[in-house]
This record gives sequence, structure tokens and C-alpha cells, in this order.
Amino acid sequence: MDVKDAIEGRTSIRVFKADPVDDSTISEGLRLANLAPSAGNLQARDFIIVRDRATKKLLMKAAYNQDFVETAPVVVVFCADLDRISHYGERGKGLYCLQDVAASVQNMMLYLHSKGLGSVWVGAFDEDKAASALSLPPHARPVAILPIGHPAEEGVRRKRLPLSELVHRERW
Repeated sequence: MDVKDAIEGRTSIRVFKADPVDDSTISEGLRLANLAPSAGNLQARDFIIVRDRATKKLLMKAAYNQDFVETAPVVVVFCADLDRISHYGERGKGLYCLQDVAASVQNMMLYLHSKGLGSVWVGAFDEDKAASALSLPPHARPVAILPIGHPAEEGVRRKRLPLSELVHRERW
């Protein structure tokens, strides 16, 4: 699958088959996730792989009871590493590391889609509860929860705004 097909074909999947997702697929996805751009090449992101049902249940509760967090065969939590980005001060901690994580999530999702797997980017969650569920150190900020599995539903391509409403030339 070429990158254009992956971008156009990827949709959010919230219903998964119980089939396991092998470790090598997750490892390769995370390797590609880490190839995403990062401020100063500091790679201020960490990845937590979760397969334990009890931990996924805690993450589901942290994610306001979005049940697909618990039912996905594997969940990866993408964290910003606030120590690794500290070189850039407050802007680094408040923006750069979030951009770094976001780029890595997109790489991972496109790779998973190219392999026939589904995922959904979960940003709606209580950070403190997610951090507690994972026993994260204080410098690790959970930014995105990514449930992953073999799709048990067809994704829906949502309508996009026309570029004429989004693109501006030089000035607003």
C-alpha cells in the first residue's frame, strides 16, 4: 500500500475481533512511530504497550468508559517525555513534545492500516487516572491512547471541510 492509499483509506476503528496482534507488528509500528519528526531530534516520546486486561480496564475508566479501550487486544499509550524535552523550556514542555507524540501516533496508525489492522486515536481521557493506571513517573505525560486490533467493523470516512475554508494565502 502506498502512503496516499494509507492516508485516504485509514479510518477510526472502535470494534475489534478478539484475535491477538503479534508483538512483531507492534514493535515495527513503534519503530516507525519513532521515525516521526521530533524537536531537536530529542524524541521526547515514550510508548507503553498494554495487553493486560485489568490495566486496559483502568485505562478504559480513565477514558470516560470508552469500552473499546478495554476490548482491543492491545493498547499503546503514547507519552510525552518532559525531561527529554526540557532543553527547550516551557515551549518544549507545552508544545514541542505534544507535536512529537502526535506525529508518532499518525505514523503508527498509517502503518497499522497498511497491515490490515485498525486503531482509534483516543485523546479524551483523564491524564492523572491514565498515569496512575500505568504507574508513570512524573516526567511521563500520557498524550494519546491507541487501541489496536483486527477490525470487526467497517470504518466510516467522515466528511472533510473543503480546502477553500481551510487554506489561507499569506494573511487570514
